[in-house]
Amino acid sequence: MKKSFHIAAFILSFICLAWSVQGQGTYQLAVLKYAGGGDYYANPSALKNLISFCNQSLGSNISSDVPYVEVGSQDLFLYPMVHMTGHGNVVFSSDEAENLRTYLLAGGFLHIDDNYGMDEFIRVELKKVFPNNPLVEIPFDHPIFHQKFNFNGLPKIHEHDGKRPQAFGIFEEGRLLCLYTYETDLSDGWEDPQVHNDSPEKRKEALQMGANILMYAFMR
Repeated sequence: MKKSFHIAAFILSFICLAWSVQGQGTYQLAVLKYAGGGDYYANPSALKNLISFCNQSLGSNISSDVPYVEVGSQDLFLYPMVHMTGHGNVVFSSDEAENLRTYLLAGGFLHIDDNYGMDEFIRVELKKVFPNNPLVEIPFDHPIFHQKFNFNGLPKIHEHDGKRPQAFGIFEEGRLLCLYTYETDLSDGWEDPQVHNDSPEKRKEALQMGANILMYAFMR
């Protein structure tokens, strides 16, 4: 009964969202707030800069208001895409995992960007959400790399451990539900230029790849 309620609530919310988008031509993103002590609030200027870039370069109409939404909240269903980042621990309760799974299966999209130090924790928590759908590396010919901008895999924005950047995904019946970007730090590249002093070329790569992610999430 509880699961049926979640599904019904989600479908109703997405219908309302679709009406809103059709009527106003506006999308809205949110940042996922989670427990465990990790800094879910990292990179506060990142999404606003990415949204500005997308609205200018893609002609999109994405709201500059980016709220935080808790994993277990019904408000999660109000957003077609949510972004998640941080440096440390992540913990999902069983109810939160169920809520996130329902959201993703019914059409939502989650982008997780490891800001360095999240990897060992997020992999464990994602198994709670999809115990039978493992993270798999996304091939370079996947459409997410070939939207407005063409990439052969993820750009490398920050070095960290010197590993190659990798894009992992969780798929359900061929549909990409969750994108996990690792060893790239895309969202650092979206931040205000003075925060990390990234070169203009690196910021451009990060923003263009971010635009591809948003295009894929909204238009698939």
